[in-house]
Amino acid sequence: MWSPEDLRRYDPALYDILSRMYPDNHIPMDVYHGKRLRSRPAGATARDTGRASPELLRQPEHARWSERAPAVYVAEFETSRGRFAIEVQREWSPAGADRFHNLVRNGYYDDGRFHRVLPGYIVQWGVHGDPSIYRLWRERYIPADPLTQSNVRGTIGFAMTQPQLRTTQVYINLADNSRNDPEGLAPFGRVIEGMEVVDGLYSGYGEQSGGGLRAGTQGPLAEGGNAWLAREYPKLDYIIRARIRTPQQ
Repeated sequence: MWSPEDLRRYDPALYDILSRMYPDNHIPMDVYHGKRLRSRPAGATARDTGRASPELLRQPEHARWSERAPAVYVAEFETSRGRFAIEVQREWSPAGADRFHNLVRNGYYDDGRFHRVLPGYIVQWGVHGDPSIYRLWRERYIPADPLTQSNVRGTIGFAMTQPQLRTTQVYINLADNSRNDPEGLAPFGRVIEGMEVVDGLYSGYGEQSGGGLRAGTQGPLAEGGNAWLAREYPKLDYIIRARIRTPQQ
């Protein structure tokens, strides 16, 4: 673990972000600008730590992406703004819960940007930062789930153009958006920790930085990825890493 003084000298911008996340100054240096520095024991592999190898992201047909999720699980997101946690109930939306579980545990969301943040409405993410990877996933659809829960504040579901066309993009409701229920937007979980972090994600760009999934205007984001976002919308908050909590955590 590096000292805060080391980090301040090495990367002042990163120090500013992480000092807000870790106000006690105990900053674990397993992250660097949204990219995990592998903190494995010597000789350990991705399989040893339960994480997928980067190559797996390019194999969406692999069986590891189709595993059934637990009945209830918690996904934790460490972001440039702080931490939040989502409790997923599989019975709410089985196909959605399975896909989200596999995307989180296999590292798909790591280093992703919160590309659409609309105060009082939603925050959205899920376009992979590497366009060559996103091209492999953007049409990996999962079946429609019946609507069992309403889109109230704090719930999460998959963004989509039609209920049977869900892939990787998800949204969190920042307000009571139950008016969207008739569209088939099926929540699969809810934020149980850190809703203030979700509310505080940078929202200055509105729809410009990645809206348009339904309108078919996400081309620049899909084709440019994180490089385009960093150039055109540098203030966006991002995911450092996401993980599935083990039961004892």
